[in-house]
Amino acid sequence: MLLYRIFAAIAFALYGLRLRLGAASPAAASERRGRGPTPAAAPRLWLHGASNGELTSARGVVETLLARAPDLSIIVTANSATGGTLVRSWGRGRIDTAFAPFDTRGAVAAFLDRWQPKALVIVENELWPERFVSCAERGIPVFVIGARMSRRSARHWGRLPGLRARIFSAIRFLSAQDAASEARFRDLGLPGDRLGPIVNLKSAVTTRGAAEPLPFPRDTTLLAASTHEGEEEQVLAAFRQARDARPDLRLLLAPRHPRRRDEIEAAIRKTGLSFATRSRGDAVTAGTDIYLADTMGEMDLWYGAAGMTFVGGSLVDRGGHTPFEPAAHASAILHGPHVANSATAYRALAQAGAAIEVTTPDALAEAIVALADVDRQADMTVRAHTALAELSGGDGLDVFYAALADATGLPLQNA
Repeated sequence: MLLYRIFAAIAFALYGLRLRLGAASPAAASERRGRGPTPAAAPRLWLHGASNGELTSARGVVETLLARAPDLSIIVTANSATGGTLVRSWGRGRIDTAFAPFDTRGAVAAFLDRWQPKALVIVENELWPERFVSCAERGIPVFVIGARMSRRSARHWGRLPGLRARIFSAIRFLSAQDAASEARFRDLGLPGDRLGPIVNLKSAVTTRGAAEPLPFPRDTTLLAASTHEGEEEQVLAAFRQARDARPDLRLLLAPRHPRRRDEIEAAIRKTGLSFATRSRGDAVTAGTDIYLADTMGEMDLWYGAAGMTFVGGSLVDRGGHTPFEPAAHASAILHGPHVANSATAYRALAQAGAAIEVTTPDALAEAIVALADVDRQADMTVRAHTALAELSGGDGLDVFYAALADATGLPLQNA
């Protein structure tokens, strides 16, 4: 642990210098050091997720915690500015947001002094040693829900037995997101009595009604959801090609990072198609070819408006985003070959014939045209619902709530 602390102090000091010299706001740099205004006293949990995907999957957990414990507040941290923006877009009271503190002894201590959490809840795979060890030293229990452990990560942790032991000793409760991850945690030495039932948070999607219908027929509307750099150009090329066969097609383009708006608009202009941009307040009409949905917290609206969804992060090697959200909204799924982040789910979809995998813009264009049919969409969405239902965590979250209640004294059990 000493060597890690020395390494972390140097690495985060250099990163902090980059923040000061870069475009980061003074408030963001201060939050990274665990500082900021002193919050009002209240029973509080600390929930951390890396960014948008993890926090989106944890939204149902957050809502349940707040509903079951009316006096509870939650400080939600993320590693990205967009993560905080997403949480604030929920418009929910009793939630504070901040950048996660640097994983150094001083920054974590300042954060814990400031917020005084009763427990730390980690979403998926953010295993930061200082946060875990500092919480354990203060008697703050650590919970990990929907934990993911890839083969590569397991090999990495396998080479660090001392550090791994310190982290695992701090964990009160861990629920893996799939059987393979659970087996890897066991093999790495996490005691079996600290393992809860498997919970895939991404399967627990709560759909929220669309408040603003779009003037497009749903069956001929494609959503490109959470696309990344290098991916929009491929989607746009495919859509432009598909339009030659089906001029009635429309595209909702929802990039993962809205800050990239200007470069994405430039790419859209090259297609020669008409477009409107959400963040600019542009009017969208039946004649709009492409709607750039570059805002946070509105993905439910776009899933609800699209009969088919291309899942981003899969044509470029970003691991692929979750298929559970489009499936929950009955939007037929297309995706690229890079789906390691949800490999089990995509494997189930493939076996059920419930999704279409493409590897090139030409293949995507062909798939879009073939899928722009209401009957085929309905068949695929039924197949997807059935295939993914088997991956649900069942009552695993209730076991988590009970364990958290036992550790904190909060009234979190199901009434």
